[in-house]
Amino acid sequence: MAKTLPGPYADLETGNSALYPAQASDEIPLRWAFIRKIYSILTIQLLLTIAVASVVVFVRPVAHFFVSTPAGLALYIFAIIFPLILIWPLYYYSQKHPVNYILLATFTVFMGFSVGLTCAFTAGKVILESAILTAVVVVSLTLYTFWAAKRGHDFSFLAPILFAGFMVLLVFILIQIFIPLGRLSLMIYGALASIIFSGFIIYDTDNLIKRYTYDQYIWAAVALYLDVINLFLSLLTLLRASDS
Repeated sequence: MAKTLPGPYADLETGNSALYPAQASDEIPLRWAFIRKIYSILTIQLLLTIAVASVVVFVRPVAHFFVSTPAGLALYIFAIIFPLILIWPLYYYSQKHPVNYILLATFTVFMGFSVGLTCAFTAGKVILESAILTAVVVVSLTLYTFWAAKRGHDFSFLAPILFAGFMVLLVFILIQIFIPLGRLSLMIYGALASIIFSGFIIYDTDNLIKRYTYDQYIWAAVALYLDVINLFLSLLTLLRASDS
């Protein structure tokens, strides 16, 4: 019979090691199970997003309908705004099954439409470069955050910095809507947004390891999903502007 190492450093019976110093040994397998659940949900969300976006990108009449007809333009605006509206009921019902999964699937489908419409008129090489960079950054930052947490580092200090950066992005977008600033401004926005959402990936992963309660799995998955999607769109904006 295998021995279990004392303290929070290892749990040989489950094969899970402590995620951070001083973690209670009886909490280790529960937290690992929670993490696996979150990343399973996130993977399904990303696959669904890719599937919906691919339909919009490769079935050309779909994209042309959204941008060339009044009804299509109205639906385009609706597809962009509706996920923002869904955030509120998704947060409110995040712990009520099966409503939370229905809202999550609806939210993901509409996000897929938004991503697809953004990619529909973008060069294929730019989309591929953005996707590869996003995958590399997400995997690298996730591994780094787990490594840093195990060594006692804490990233909760990022919260006010990321909030301030996000507000700057919102103001930048409003200025760009009413007073377009050109290609250089888009490159600056893309670079700044990429840095900020990279910070969000570290912050939300740290929360996943230490702070989210076990019944917050939907909201934790949504947070990481939005970080990944926004990072991809930021890199897409940067590369598309530089490629113009």
